This record gives sequence, structure tokens and C-alpha cells, in this order.
Amino acid sequence: MENFSFYNPTKVEFGKDKEQLIGEILAAHGIKKVLLTYGSERIKNDGLFATIAQSLRESGIAFVECGGIVSNPVLSKVREAIVMAREQQVQAVLSVGGGSVLDSAKAIAAGTPYQGDVWDLFIGKGEIETALPVFAVLTLAATGSEMNAGAVVTNETTKEKFAIKSVHTFPKVSIVNPALMQTVSRDYLVYSAADIIAHSIEGYFTASVQPKIQSRLVESVITTVMETTDALLRNPGDYDARAEFAWAATLALNGITFAGTAGFSYPNHMIEHSLSALFNVPHGAGLSVVMPAWMKWYHGRNKPQFERFAQQIFGLSTADEGIAALEKWFDKVGTPTRLSQLGITEAELPAILDNLRGNAQWFGLAGTYTPEVLTDILKRAL
Repeated sequence: MENFSFYNPTKVEFGKDKEQLIGEILAAHGIKKVLLTYGSERIKNDGLFATIAQSLRESGIAFVECGGIVSNPVLSKVREAIVMAREQQVQAVLSVGGGSVLDSAKAIAAGTPYQGDVWDLFIGKGEIETALPVFAVLTLAATGSEMNAGAVVTNETTKEKFAIKSVHTFPKVSIVNPALMQTVSRDYLVYSAADIIAHSIEGYFTASVQPKIQSRLVESVITTVMETTDALLRNPGDYDARAEFAWAATLALNGITFAGTAGFSYPNHMIEHSLSALFNVPHGAGLSVVMPAWMKWYHGRNKPQFERFAQQIFGLSTADEGIAALEKWFDKVGTPTRLSQLGITEAELPAILDNLRGNAQWFGLAGTYTPEVLTDILKRAL
């Protein structure tokens, strides 16, 4: 096990009706005016916006609305919100929504005090030296953004999907009420499951140092996600299943499963970022296509761990059996496993490969994931 420093300053308020505390929470942090970010009008239609607004008003907190943040959040919206945050002189950013809203909120928080263009922070031309405090009320569990410092945004002009990460972009407090997630569509439930599994397997399979305790934590997250997804497909109103699913999503990417590991990378996310940047496919749907194809290419490089995966997750023996079982489960729950299901054909592989050159450089994986290797992986996904 490698030496490590574990730091996660985010406080999580988990459970029913916790969103009613948001005003008190912001007031306790000295916030008087906040930028309230959200996605669609769904939060107004289902009453959540009214609950949040009432809580803020009761605590004497003014808010400025910034809605319309889309899945696969885009740079233009972040820039628009930064202008609003500066003009309105807000003191914090409140995200009410899923991972896309929260990622945007983090980018807005980092970009508002920055003197240059916020995209500089994504491409290494600038550093995040400070940020507005970020708070969150989560309505969809998938990305783990509620308890980590990362944020991913797509530059629509350059078709680049890159990330920022800083000690300054951890949410101060995230409210996770599984009851708010009961209206998540069937499609986005299974896409979210794939996203959580992808977060779990990146380090699990690629780390050069992977302690058994960390493997067991990852396996627990994956089996929990699969069991609760199956339960929620049968009964979307199962609060306990929804709660375990939500907490598994948080644990998959809050840093705890990577403590003591070393030498891991994110090749599945690297590849998928090109798919969603170019074709705007749902992130989890892209990952469920990429994962089996990548596993088929990669498994010989870490055969014992792939055999462990097959045994611990599915009760099978070989790496090939484990990969096939995961792909079969994806097919069963209804998340895509082929590029064709995303409307992507072989004719579009050159454009994907061209985009992936930048991703491979950004992720520091260009030496391993050459155009030839990426072509092999993508063809397995056709």
C-alpha cells in the first residue's frame, strides 16, 4: 500500500427533507447573496425550486437565478454565468440539479474571481488560486461531483471536453436527498449506473499498486450499484435502494477508493469525452459502450485483477467471462454497448480519433493510447 494523504473537506447532509436546510447552511457560512444554478424547469414544476427559494428567503439570503444548464455542460453557459455572478456580486454558487449543474457551478465559482477567460483554467494557461464557495442540492446521483473537486465542461467551439480540479472547488456542503431522485428517467438511471461503474473500474484495473482493501471497496460499490439498479427498475419508488445507489455514487469518486493506490489512469473517460464532445451522447451511455470494448483490449495487461472482477462480481472464473457478464448486464438494463446504438458509424471513427489526440495528451496517455490502439478499441465497440 502506498503512502497517501487523504483530504475531503465537503460536508454531506444526507436524507429526506435535508434540502430545507439550505438557507441555514448558507447563512452559517456568512453568505448573503448566491447565484442559484439549475438545469431544466423541472425543479420549478415539481416544487423543489419553491422549497429552496423559501429556505433562502427565511434565512435572509438573496438569490440570482441561472437556469438552462444542459447535460454535458458547455463553456458558453459557464461564461454567461460568470458575467452574471460578477455583475450581481454574488458571494457563492448554489447548484440545484445533477452533476452537470454542479460541474458548471464549480467552473463558475473558479472563473468568477479569475482575471482571464475561464477556459484558461481547463487548458493549463491559468491556475485556480481562489473560488467562490460552492453548495449543492443533488437531484441525480452519478458523477460523484457532490464530494469531489473536479468539474468537466465542453468547449463547443473546439469540441474539447476537459476538466478542472482544485482544493478550492470542493463543495462546502452537499445535500443528498434520495427522495429528490425518484423522478429520474429510466434511461438516466441506467446511464448513471454505468457512470458509477466506470468511476470504480478505472483505478481498479489500471493501478500499478492496488491494495486488496481498495479492491474490496470498489467491488462493494459495483455490486451495490447493480443490485440497486435492478431494484429501482422493478420499483422506482424504493427509497432504500435509491439511497444506497446515491451513496455508492458518492463513494465511487470522493477519493476514498483511491487511497493507497498508485499508477492509475482514466482511459475510459478519455475515450468517452470525445464521444460526448462530438456527438453530445449522454456521458453514462457513452461509457457503457466504451467500457466492454476497452476491457477486451486491456485485460491481458492485468489478468489477475480481471479474474478477480469476474469472481467477486459475477461468481465466474475467467477475465473473458467477467467482461461478457458486465456487457450482458448493461444490455439487460438497457444502457448501450455499441457505438451504433448511439448513432455513431465506422465512417465517423477518423473524426473521433482526431479529437482523441488532444484528449490523450490532456490525460497524459498519448504514449499508450496511440491512434492504432484507439482504433482497435473503437472497432471493438462498433
